[in-house]
Amino acid sequence: MNTTPTAPATAPLSSVQARAAAARQAGRALASLAQAPRGALLEAIADALEAPQTQAEIAAANALDLAEARAAQARGELSEALVARLKLGPDKLAGLADGLRQLAAMPALVGIRQLERELDDGLILERISCPLGVLGVVFEARPDAVVQISGLALKSGNAVVLKGGSEALRSNRAVVAVIHRVIAERDLDPACVVLLEDRPAFAALLECEREIDLIIARGSGAFVQRVMDTTKIPVLGHAEGLCHLYIHADADPQRAAAIAVDAKCSYPAACNAIETLLWQRGAEAATRAALLALRERGVALRGDSASAALLDAGEVAAADEGPGGDWDLEYGDMILALRRVDDLDAALAHIEAHGSRHTEAIVCADDSPAAARFVAEVDAACVFVNASTRFADGYRFGLGAEVGIATGKLHARGPVGVEGLLTYRWLLRGHGQVSADYGPGKRSFTHRDR
Repeated sequence: MNTTPTAPATAPLSSVQARAAAARQAGRALASLAQAPRGALLEAIADALEAPQTQAEIAAANALDLAEARAAQARGELSEALVARLKLGPDKLAGLADGLRQLAAMPALVGIRQLERELDDGLILERISCPLGVLGVVFEARPDAVVQISGLALKSGNAVVLKGGSEALRSNRAVVAVIHRVIAERDLDPACVVLLEDRPAFAALLECEREIDLIIARGSGAFVQRVMDTTKIPVLGHAEGLCHLYIHADADPQRAAAIAVDAKCSYPAACNAIETLLWQRGAEAATRAALLALRERGVALRGDSASAALLDAGEVAAADEGPGGDWDLEYGDMILALRRVDDLDAALAHIEAHGSRHTEAIVCADDSPAAARFVAEVDAACVFVNASTRFADGYRFGLGAEVGIATGKLHARGPVGVEGLLTYRWLLRGHGQVSADYGPGKRSFTHRDR
């Protein structure tokens, strides 16, 4: 990822701070928007993304980004996986539009009474959902993330300051221009969606603790840690996705093969693609079926000697089993590590030692007792039984999209959709009551929930 808060140059803080302050001001009107116009805004952005003229504008910008990225790839400066993330064609735009419409159709989330409690006659306490305020989101070279993140911010009533990878700058500009145009047409302030275009600007943003309520950092674990070390703003990190598929001894070969191929090949650059396949003694038939299917799709296999023995000589390269070796790599590519484990305990130990707490999956018989233990004992944001890890996605979860997949345990975990961008506040309505009237020998609280 090319975005870093530690670049030597820094943008003038006053300039970035002014934009963040303007976003906060614009966000106030956004937060008070009623459900119907909020849904109409998202629907209008979806319609705009599918309009032929808009698609042509985005395609032209995206083509320039792709041309530069492919030239950089030819020089060995960018990976194939990163270049693949840059593509923003009609099919992807249609999917993004569908995600926005999912968000629009969701029930109202802002200003919802979560609790109503009578403390005493005429003294009513409420807990009301509300936006976090202003989000600062830094993400990799994926222009589709601009739509997903902006849609989630608009649905949750948050303003957002975006910083994408420099490889997607033209595409990001084109998409933000569409969003700004639609927002302005709805008599709202486009300043609620801000695009930062360089590293110094993002570095300056990290100093805006009064204007920014939450930083969402998507990238490597090292990058997320640098962001946390650089700012006083709370950080929600979306880091590595080192996901495992564990094939149990009672797994069906056809099922194992289908899940393994989808989990690795449907989008190998995704953070929810598997990077290591673990298999248990007794699962040779199911594992071999999976490896044959993966090999057919062009996946390069790296494994231990037991895994290599399942295929012909030379078809499985020797894995580096040392620290920082293949068990610890997020390839983001058509490469898969293989390891035989003695039993479920050994599989759980491997995942604990090498996993990133993102998504873990087991393939087993429907009635296998191993499934219950796997679910109970794996420490991950998402744990799946007989399903591909690729389902770990905000769109597939019905969240409309996601700002990232959080592997921590505070505030939000797993795909962070619109609900993860909300907080709440307490409202108390009375008729002149004072706290000194309550206590031993005085008035008692009723504490009746309504």
